[in-house]
Order: sequence, then C-alpha cells, then structure tokens
Amino acid sequence: MQRPQFSFIIPTLNEELLLPKLLRQIFGELNGQFSYEVIISDGGSTDSTISAAEQFPVSCVSSLNGKKQTIALGRNMGAEKAHGEYYVFVNADIQFQNVQKFLSAIQTTFRNPKIAGATCRVHVFPEEETFTDRFYHVLMNTYFSLLNFIGEGMGRGECQIVRADVYEKTGGYNPQIVAGEDYDFFRRVSKHGKIVNLPGIKLYESPRRFRKLGYAKILRDWAVNGLSVRKSNASRSEEWEPVR
Repeated sequence: MQRPQFSFIIPTLNEELLLPKLLRQIFGELNGQFSYEVIISDGGSTDSTISAAEQFPVSCVSSLNGKKQTIALGRNMGAEKAHGEYYVFVNADIQFQNVQKFLSAIQTTFRNPKIAGATCRVHVFPEEETFTDRFYHVLMNTYFSLLNFIGEGMGRGECQIVRADVYEKTGGYNPQIVAGEDYDFFRRVSKHGKIVNLPGIKLYESPRRFRKLGYAKILRDWAVNGLSVRKSNASRSEEWEPVR
C-alpha cells in the first residue's frame, strides 16, 4: 500500500452529533484529492459515534486498553495506526474553513526542513460566534502565535500537525497529563525544529465548552494547568470534563 501523505487522527468520546459533519467535510471537499487516511481513536463512546464513523472510509481504534482514559492516550493510540508523512491531530468538534487549502498549506510549509510542527488560528463556528467569542479567540490566537515566534511551542489540541518522524522522536503525547497535554507535546516538538502557524489558515470549533463553563473559568484552568505542566510535567487538573 502506498504511504499516504497525511494522517488525520481524531480522538472521540460520544461525538455522534459533530463527528459526521467533520467527516462529510473531509471526504466531500477532498473528493480523491491528496493522499490521506482518517483514523478515529475512540475512548469508549456509549452513543452512535462508531457506527456514524463507519459510514465513511475510516479506520477505528479503541484507546481504552484498560488504562486511565485521557485525550493524550487517544491521540497516541490513533498515531500507532497512522502511516502518513504528517500527522494531523484535530478534535471531532471542528470544521475547516477549506480542507484543500489546509492541506496545501501544510505541503508548502513543511518544504522547509527546519519546520517540525504547525498549527493554525482557531475561531468559533461563524453561525454561533458572538462578540465575546471573537474577542477572546483573537486574544488567544495572538498569544499562541507569540509563543511560537519566541520558540516556546504552542498549538491547541484542535489543530496540531507534526512530521511523523518528529512525533516518534518525542514519544508522542504524555498520557498521564489530563489537561495541557497539547502544550506539553508542542514544547517537546519545538526541541526538534520550529513550530509555525499555517499562513492564512483557520478552522472553527464548537463553542459548547465556552458556553457551559465560561471564558473566565476556562482561561484560568488553561493557565493553571499550563504552569503546572511547565513546572512539573503534570497537570493540576485530575480530570477534564467532557462537554457534549
């Protein structure tokens, strides 16, 4: 089998509503363009996530394995089944602005051998976006871009792209980190090359977590867990509440 260029790796847990929308977009917009595979790494869904995913030409794996379930473990289990040159880690509750432009930007960006990883700007679904969403996401995107500019390494789990060989060198995500695993992973990726934002590319996420918990609590949790990961390679939170 010819090696695909891209491996989309999508961790899931009870994502029957949003996952099919993402898969329809990927397979519909690409329509045979590019060489890619899609891997669903499920953490024990009790709804119809798996049956919905199997309506598409995807590979499904279970990330339970009798271990404590974390999204980091889910990403790692998906990566174990990946064959691509580039691992594209995205969450199930996102939508691309344009999938073809997204993959084209990856191809162009990674022609530079000094690039180890990449991410992009993240915004709320346009049809659900409020002024508050726009304000906070512009703030967060600017801050994360600054971290990458100074070499700190940052990319939210909604979109993290890495060369397959760099992923192997880092050992992947730390499955013991409940929250802040994305920050920890890209900090280690940054030791193998630059992390950049894909120019002109953005994707959209569901605002469900922001609606339920509020920006103040989420930003506080991010800051506390980020500092804990930086200081002790462990998150402060013992559990990351799924919001569906």
